[in-house]
Parts: sequence; structure tokens; C-alpha cells
Amino acid sequence: MTDHSKTALADGAAVPADQISTALQGFVAELGTFKTDLQSKLQKQEERLTMLDRKSLSTARPALAMADTAGAPHQKAFNAYLRSGDDDALRGLHLEGKALSTAVAADGGYLVDPQTSETIQSVLAGTASLRNIANVVTVEATSYDVLVDHSDVGTGWATETATVSETGTPSVDRISIPLHELSALPKASQRLLDDSAFDVDTWLAGRIADKFSRSEATAFVAGDGIDKPKGFLSHPIVDDASFAWGSIGYVPTGVSGDLNGGDAIIDLVYALGADYRANGTFVMNSKTAGAVRKLKDNDGRFLWSDGLAAGEPARLLGYPVVIAEDMPDIAAGSHAIAFGDFAKGYTVAERPDLRVLRDPFSAKPHVLFYATKRVGGDVTDFAAIKLLKFDVS
Repeated sequence: MTDHSKTALADGAAVPADQISTALQGFVAELGTFKTDLQSKLQKQEERLTMLDRKSLSTARPALAMADTAGAPHQKAFNAYLRSGDDDALRGLHLEGKALSTAVAADGGYLVDPQTSETIQSVLAGTASLRNIANVVTVEATSYDVLVDHSDVGTGWATETATVSETGTPSVDRISIPLHELSALPKASQRLLDDSAFDVDTWLAGRIADKFSRSEATAFVAGDGIDKPKGFLSHPIVDDASFAWGSIGYVPTGVSGDLNGGDAIIDLVYALGADYRANGTFVMNSKTAGAVRKLKDNDGRFLWSDGLAAGEPARLLGYPVVIAEDMPDIAAGSHAIAFGDFAKGYTVAERPDLRVLRDPFSAKPHVLFYATKRVGGDVTDFAAIKLLKFDVS
């Protein structure tokens, strides 16, 4: 009988079979441990690579597309503040300098959402008002001073040997435009704000922009300068033949309460100096524009012509027309049409920041949004604007 408990080696020595089995089991166990350790190291390496990728993506520069900024941290923080009053996210918010942003006011309690601010500014710029043709400046102060030289330097003819006499020196005036606070107070119910499907930003920006645009347009034309900008119609208005600095000159139509044809409009255009006339613009309301559109020359051609391209203003005698509904209607003694270089004649000064204060307590169950903007305006060159008076003289 053969004994299988031993195995012969090459040198003739015998090795027990149980030792070989034990050695194989040990080898298999060590191989399994090695495999497990290798898989563990690979898993850790994969996790490390994933973490590095995420960090790389998180530090990427912000995208410019509006779709990518919709979920930006400042947007989420602003929505959370409007809906629930939770300002924890705002306190820990850090905005990258490259992003479109407006800093929170230093006195605390206010916040400015970039998208809301930009939306309001774009609506104000697109509204038919004097802002579109006036000189608009941004200031970081309570007022804006304009130095105006409205006199000429004296001159004289001289010969080679004659003594040159002293000539007159121009005088410089300073016009100070104070900034006034323009405010709006829209409100919404808390239930409406809690509805996540409701676009709070668009609603808020639309309401504020509408209020601001109407208030500004009125003040730039007829504001009295008391806690509001001073309109160009609020200054003394005199016959252009008696024009003096500090007043606005007018040209009469020759008929009380009527245009009396197109001759008066031509007189108005040429009452303005040639330096200003090159950039002249007509300003009138819709009713006056309807009457002016009917005017024709001796050959039956309309003096009014519509814009040749979309967005282009209509033209009267070749000059653009701005429709400002706050201009007076045609009536006896009214100044219903203005013509001038408003970029030189009227200046709008404003601060760049827009403030929004959320008040959930004063009008329960509604939430008030108190928005403020500081803006001022006044005439800075009285010779750059002329008016058409619907009267005999």
C-alpha cells in the first residue's frame, strides 16, 4: 500500500502533505490581504482625486451668463432674506471682486441685490424722460457742483508796435446740485414671498423702477427744487429777446393756444445758438406730438418723420423728439415744447447705491420693501434750452 502522507523531493527527502496544504493556505491568505490593501489604496486615491476636482471647480471664476449666476451665493442669500428675514447667509457672504456686486451700506440694516439694482437702473435708462438726453453723473457726496463760464474773454486787434491794453476776464459761476432722496415702498404678503415659484427679484425691481421713473421724470421737468430735483420749467421764463443768465428764453407762436403753423417751430430752432443746435432735441408730451405731426410745409410734406430703424426716435425738422408726458399740454400761455442741447443744459447727479430695507412688522401680514435712491438735477447752462410759448407774445 502507498503512503500519500509524504511527498518525495528531488534529493530524496520526504515532505508531509499537510505542511504543503498549510503553506498554500497561508499564501492564499496573504494574497487576499494584499488585494484588499491594494483596493483600499486605490479607493483612497480615487477619493482624493475627486476632492481635488471639486476644489478646482469651486474656485473657478464666475461665469458671465445669467443662467450660471441664478444660483449664485448672493442670490440665494438675498432670496432667503426677503422670504424669511434670515440674514445669516448675508453675514457670511463673501463676494469675489470680479463679480457684479454692490456693497452693503456701512450703517447696517440695508442690503443691495446686484440683479435688482441693475434691473432698476436699466429700466430708468430706458424710460422716456430727460435722463436719456441730459448729462448724468455719479457722485459720492451730498451735492454736485458745476463750474460754468458763460462769459467771453475780451479780445482786441493789435499792431506790431502798439501797446496791448488789458482785456476783460471771464467770470465763472458755480451751480450746486443737491441730492435728494427718492423712495418707494412696495409691499407683498408673506404667503406670496414664501411661494418659491414666485420671482421676488423681478416683481420688486419692476415696482421700484416704475415708481422711481415716474417721480424722476416729473421732477426733471417741473420739480420745484424743494426736497426734489429742480425742473427746467421751474426757472424764470422770459422772452428770448430779454434773455439773461438764470432764466430760460421763449419764442412765441403768435397765436394764443395754437401752433400757428410750422414757422414758430423753425423760429424756436434758430433761437438756439449754433453750438447748441448741432445736438438739439425736442421735448414734448404725446398730445403735443399728435398736433405737431400734422404740420406740413408749403409743398405738403410733413415736418415730422418717424425713426428709420427700431428704437430710433422720431424727428422734427431733422432733430430727434423725446416724449416726456410731464410737459404741459398746448394751451394759452403754456410752454408745451422745449428745444435744446440738454446734455449741456441739464445735469442729473445721483449716488450709485440703491438701498432696500425689508420691514415685516409695520404692515402685517404684508412685508414692506423700503427702497431709497439719492438723485438731484438742475439746469447748468441756461443758454442751451429754449421754449415755445403758445401765446401772442
